[in-house]
Amino acid sequence: MAQVETSMSGVAGRYAVALFDLASETGEADAVSTDLKRFAALVEGSEELKRLVRSPVFTPEQQQAAVGAILERAGIGGITGNFIRLVARKRRLFALPAMTRAFEALLAERKGIVPAEVTVAEPMPETMMGELRTALRKAEGKEVSLSVKINPDIIGGMVVKLGHRMIDASLKTKLNALRVAMREVS
Repeated sequence: MAQVETSMSGVAGRYAVALFDLASETGEADAVSTDLKRFAALVEGSEELKRLVRSPVFTPEQQQAAVGAILERAGIGGITGNFIRLVARKRRLFALPAMTRAFEALLAERKGIVPAEVTVAEPMPETMMGELRTALRKAEGKEVSLSVKINPDIIGGMVVKLGHRMIDASLKTKLNALRVAMREVS
């Protein structure tokens, strides 16, 4: 709960909570989640859209017109479409990715899903991913939403963040600990 609460602070958190409350009341939380993810994918796939969302150069009217056309073309309407239009009108499009993450955190919490982030040096085979997901589910006693990041700097092993806990079993950390121990011996 504390992780969700900390992600709810600020503008993005307030907007996400309001959207989540409305979507929950109408029973459309999953549909809103799907639409938010679709819109985020559209933005990530287009440099022009990224610039539109992030740049303060565009007027609210320009942002609203562009966003309205994108939403219409993508078939995103209802609560999600109205929400994104409101965000554009209030000049908060730059915060939409954080709003989406906060909304997803609220939805996951309601479903009893614990977020887990795993950092590895190189992509893991699917069988290892399944085994890791199963082990994390057993450790937490709940369903786990697993996201994987690749960071070659850790050399090997993995760093797991599960809820509020972090387990650093990376080779880089082990080598650093060995280096410190060797200095103490000298």
